[in-house]
Amino acid sequence: MRKLDLAIGLIALIGLGIAAYLTYIHYAGIQPLCLASGGCEKVQSSHWSKLAGIPVATIGLVGYAAILALLFVPGEIGLAGTALVALVGFGFSAYLTWVELARIHAVCQWCVASAILMTLLAVLSVVRLLTAEEQGAYA
Repeated sequence: MRKLDLAIGLIALIGLGIAAYLTYIHYAGIQPLCLASGGCEKVQSSHWSKLAGIPVATIGLVGYAAILALLFVPGEIGLAGTALVALVGFGFSAYLTWVELARIHAVCQWCVASAILMTLLAVLSVVRLLTAEEQGAYA
């Protein structure tokens, strides 16, 4: 179980870094560094880059921070909470990936990286929850 905690923590820290960078460039009003030209700028400047006036990157920042915080919550609440936040993040990332492809017609490499990380977090946190349940770790 400890290896899963470490893996989830490391992945969430990387995601936190990406989300922090994207939040910073949003508020600084600068262009993101991207390998492919145009995609990141188009995604970051689209009206889809905000939800209810809040930058999507900031929502991701909160999500990754919540996953990290929940790793320190003992028992079933911490296990289930981590899985819940990661699964919601995965669903939101899948939706945003669809938006990039179907509505914006551009792909941001930072967003793809974040979506991959959130997918990994969803899988690992569910495995962590189910493994703990099988072992009766929080019974």
